[in-house]
Amino acid sequence: MNPNEETKPPGKTVWPGARTAGRRLLRITLILFPLSLVVFALLVKDWRLNLPEGTEESRRHLWEWLVVLVTAISVTFLAGLLPSLHRFFSRLSSGRNVRRMLILLAWMMTMVALFYAEEDWRSWHAWNNYRQQLEAGGAQLDLAAFIPATVPDEQNFAATPFVKSWFVRTTNQLTGERIYPDQWQDNFAPALGRISKTKEGADRHFMDLVAWEMAFDAIQSGRTNSDQKSESGRLDLTSRTAAVPLVLAGLATNEMVFAELRNATQRPYSRYPVVYDLDNPWGILLPHLRNVKQICLRLQLKACAELAAGRNDDALADVTLMLDLADSVRSEPFLISYLVRIACVQIAIQPVWEGLAEHRWSDAQLQAIQTRFQRYNFVADMEEPFDSERAAGILTADLVAGGKYHLNDLAGDPNQLGWTPANLFGRIVPRGWYRLEQLSYGRLFQLQLEGAFEGNKKMVYPARLELNSKAMDQAFAGRNPVTTICIRHQLMAVMLLPALNKVPVKAAMAQTAVDEAILACALERFRLVNGQFPKNLATLGPFVSPLPNDVISGEPYKYRRTEDGQFVLYSVGWNEKDDGGVPGKTLFDEKEGDWVWQYPGA
Repeated sequence: MNPNEETKPPGKTVWPGARTAGRRLLRITLILFPLSLVVFALLVKDWRLNLPEGTEESRRHLWEWLVVLVTAISVTFLAGLLPSLHRFFSRLSSGRNVRRMLILLAWMMTMVALFYAEEDWRSWHAWNNYRQQLEAGGAQLDLAAFIPATVPDEQNFAATPFVKSWFVRTTNQLTGERIYPDQWQDNFAPALGRISKTKEGADRHFMDLVAWEMAFDAIQSGRTNSDQKSESGRLDLTSRTAAVPLVLAGLATNEMVFAELRNATQRPYSRYPVVYDLDNPWGILLPHLRNVKQICLRLQLKACAELAAGRNDDALADVTLMLDLADSVRSEPFLISYLVRIACVQIAIQPVWEGLAEHRWSDAQLQAIQTRFQRYNFVADMEEPFDSERAAGILTADLVAGGKYHLNDLAGDPNQLGWTPANLFGRIVPRGWYRLEQLSYGRLFQLQLEGAFEGNKKMVYPARLELNSKAMDQAFAGRNPVTTICIRHQLMAVMLLPALNKVPVKAAMAQTAVDEAILACALERFRLVNGQFPKNLATLGPFVSPLPNDVISGEPYKYRRTEDGQFVLYSVGWNEKDDGGVPGKTLFDEKEGDWVWQYPGA
């Protein structure tokens, strides 16, 4: 005890001198300043407290933080004046205890530094080896390499005034949200809402033009409040032909749009004005995809009506425009663009089938359709969107590691408070763990698709996809937050990895539909020359070469001529079993039956 220090009665508040109080306040401030900054930044979800924006909200954040800081310093200082806390702090700040704590802190910091260094080195080494292995096999892992080259407007199909309007956003007056307005103010959409949605069956059938006539008539007559659905079941040619005038009148408001797009197809390239934001790859907006499909649906109805009216040339022009629209997104590196493309091609096949079923197409028209379909290899076309998807996932890990993305951005709802600790955790983990996330994402991505298809052979392997799916289930089995983040490093894969195994299924369906359409055109051309369909496909050599093989089995498509002079053409389907041309419950059933092309009465 210092003999010069005045003895303080026990149990009373210890008031320090001015110099001692200043030192205490300084120590408390040095500790609480960074702590309060971190806590408050987490609460406002912005490490800069929005200060660079200079807005009213940012100034409010600054004042709130300062009030919290001053309050915390004051409370801590006053609490230290209480006798029991004063004695505790005095013992804690003794020279011996301070040295011990500093030594312990140094050891802890050394261990943490070694852990981070080891994890960073191990992770970098593992990811670098895997990346080099992929790149040696020709894989492209840089998302920027997939961005289509810019195209001059005069050579760009997607540079017409109507297409450019799809990318103009407006403000919703009720919510203040920036949206892409609905471009379709015609009668097609409300008429479609009145058409009875029949469950997809095992066979193709003619479009119910009579139901469309009823729907357009109801809208034009102002009967828009009725919930009654339109369905006629009258699919004979006479009934459909009678419905044509009103159906085509209901689509007439779109003729200027169709003409603009038809003229634009003379341009050699197509590149939509998509903003490829590599700092936010999952936020890239694609408003044109919906519009492309909407146009194809309108053209499909128009072509079917024109065929019923005997206007075959007009119908072929509309089919061609549908295929041009489908191919206008071919250069885009997105899986969703690929899926929309094959959906539009399938939409275009409906009028082709109807024209074949009623022998509407001439030999020249059949050759044109056949030649166009022979360009497609949807199996090979999967590869680039898959590679782009993988590159986007790898880039995302880099963006999260660099702080440009947060984990809550990937979780779907950035307002979920439960993801705020995750964001903090994402900041403090070793940077190398993001390399392990990339490694896991790449391996699991590869696991889903390995050996599942061959583009050069135009084949898809259902059994291999099933094995891959089971392997994926096993890879994710028994996971929990700790193993997912700290041991398996599968967090990015869990949040971002899509169900890729469904894409080859859709590719196989689309390729089968196109192949069967090619063969159906060749068969019809044979019939026009010989008066009947051939006994087997081998005799189609003069009309189609080479003959397409089944995308599932790799063998020639199954074919037989029926007793009524028609034919049945089919693939063995997803079950890889020849069911004798008997379809499953749907046209392209994934569980049972064949994938069949036939006409009514066959």
